[in-house]
Parts: sequence; C-alpha cells; structure tokens
Amino acid sequence: MDGYNVIRRDADLRGQEALSLEAGRTALLAAIAVAARRTGDDFTVVFDGARRAAAPPARGQVQVVFSRPPETADDVLRALAVRGGAGTVVASSDRAVRDAARRAGAVAVSAEDFAAALRATPGAAGADDDPDDDDDDGGPVRRGGNPRRLSRDARAAVRALARLRSI
Repeated sequence: MDGYNVIRRDADLRGQEALSLEAGRTALLAAIAVAARRTGDDFTVVFDGARRAAAPPARGQVQVVFSRPPETADDVLRALAVRGGAGTVVASSDRAVRDAARRAGAVAVSAEDFAAALRATPGAAGADDDPDDDDDDGGPVRRGGNPRRLSRDARAAVRALARLRSI
C-alpha cells in the first residue's frame, strides 16, 4: 500500500501526521500491525523518500519500504504488483498504480476504501460487504452482462476490503 496515500485519507492518521511525519507513519503502522495479526496476512507499506529516522524497520507480517529517489512509492508499488501478481492487493489513490496492479493480476483498491476498511470494527457488516449488491460502482458503462452486478475487479476489491473488516 502507498503509506502516505492511506495516511492522508483517514482523519485520525492525518491528525497524527499533522504532529509529525513520523507520528503519522507510526500510527499507520500500528493500525496495519493490528490488521496483520487479525487476518494473518502480510502487508507491505511503501513510503516516498529515504528513511530518515533511526527506528529499526518493521519485521514479520508488516514490511516497510522507502523508495529511493528518483524512484517514487508509485514505482515501487507497480513493481511489487507485478512481482506479487494474483492474490496481491494494492491500495493507492493513484489511478495509474491501480490500473498497473489490475494488469498484473492483482486486486486494486483505493486508499480511501482501504483506510475505511482498516478502521472498521471487526465483524461489522456494511453495505459494501455484498459484492453483488445493486449499487453502481461508478465505472464505465458496461456493454454486456448483468447491469446490476459489479465488475469482476470491483467484486475482488470488495472481497479484499471485507476481509479486513470481518476477521
């Protein structure tokens, strides 16, 4: 996931970042660690720029990667999506990153949706938990198939986010 995208899409994390960049990163990593323990999934959080703090990198289920200029977090995320392929979930606000992730076979979700799922109460049922609901996904006009059913990519994203909420 793009760490700064997620931080800036969540009010609590944004508030921590207002105190200091390190406080924002620490708050995000604490929330991710809780999700990692709950789900058993591995998470990679990518931040722009070189690590400036002396704190040791996270180990175990949460990996922290800092891009090295001139490389950006978006470049790193695209490469990780290609390497991970199917079964990988990429969270970013950047449409080009999400498109690259989908082309690589990964599931792409917005940073906003990821932040909301991360903060959701475990086991809480939400309207977004049903991948076959009648809501429009805001995507392009479909040419065939059931017009009330979300696209395959949208259903995969809903399932990935529901995993964060439900366990």
